[in-house]
Amino acid sequence: MTDDPRAIRLDQFIAHPPAKVWRALTEPELVARWLMPGDFRAEVGHRFTMTTTPKKQVGFDGIVHCEVLEVEPRKLLKLAWGAGWTVSWRLEPEGRGTRLFLDHEGFDPDDATQQLSRRIMGGGWPRHFTAIERIAAGL
Repeated sequence: MTDDPRAIRLDQFIAHPPAKVWRALTEPELVARWLMPGDFRAEVGHRFTMTTTPKKQVGFDGIVHCEVLEVEPRKLLKLAWGAGWTVSWRLEPEGRGTRLFLDHEGFDPDDATQQLSRRIMGGGWPRHFTAIERIAAGL
């Protein structure tokens, strides 16, 4: 995780081509396997929710309200995420695989609860990369 208190920035090589990684990021039944179930569609302007376990220590009720902001097939997926954050996934071909970048931005550096959320999510996102790779391997 970066030292930027406003963001989580990660990247990882996924040993599968962008088409497979893109499917893992955008097909609702696959997204439910690595992230959360919800009514996601990769269409700009689509508003949706996802549900997971509540985190009372940061006032999270387990529901994430989102909107699809940008879609460039096999290249970029950008979402409005919860309370003023954005989550962007960028895919770049690398050899026979894909370099997958995550930018989760918009954390208030002066808000202790948001910084706790950033630390919690910063620890969780790497596990999601591993799950995305496992799902892409099965496609």
